[in-house]
Amino acid sequence: MAKDGLALGDEAQQELLTALRSGALREGQFVSMSQLVDLLGRPLAPVRDAVKQASAHGFLTTLPKRGIQVMEATPETIRACLDFRMTLDQEGARRRISTGTLGDLPTIRAHHEEIRDKAASTSGADLPPHAIRVDLSLHDHLAAGLDNPLLSDAYEINRVRIQIIQNVRPFLHDRIVSAMTEHLAIIDALETRDTDAACTAIQTHCTHTLRWWGVT
Repeated sequence: MAKDGLALGDEAQQELLTALRSGALREGQFVSMSQLVDLLGRPLAPVRDAVKQASAHGFLTTLPKRGIQVMEATPETIRACLDFRMTLDQEGARRRISTGTLGDLPTIRAHHEEIRDKAASTSGADLPPHAIRVDLSLHDHLAAGLDNPLLSDAYEINRVRIQIIQNVRPFLHDRIVSAMTEHLAIIDALETRDTDAACTAIQTHCTHTLRWWGVT
């Protein structure tokens, strides 16, 4: 019975995270517990536990007499989330450069160049989802460079917050081109093992991303 309960709790947690990441639960949206039960397709008790866990990470807030609210993409929240990611990206870059663990960068570079060139020459509707996956591949590379499970867990939690924010504004073609170009500057610095240049390029990417979201 305990195993079944644990499985249901894990399933509810994963379904809730999927709903937040996909935009099925939108930034700032209010829902009731019964609506969440219907959406996630899981019993009340594990859904309630999943909400508690998500609330502890700041993804949700329970407001008396109003329901459960998804995290709002306020300028302060956007700034804090991007600053958090930038700080850990920079440390990941430092550690990868110091240890020389840069083996998969050529593949990451090739995918970035491909997406940049496609975005500059096409308006295909299928490009943004692919571009997001490529964009995340570099952040995954930097996060893995931290080589610390506590930092990696914190990075992953913050990634969910950023995904909630990203659902507010689609990844348009113009931003794809500039984002891939900014990422390629980071890759250039990693390949030449220039720590200062890598940290500066990561900060520049953060600054441009904040401007894309209308935050200064």
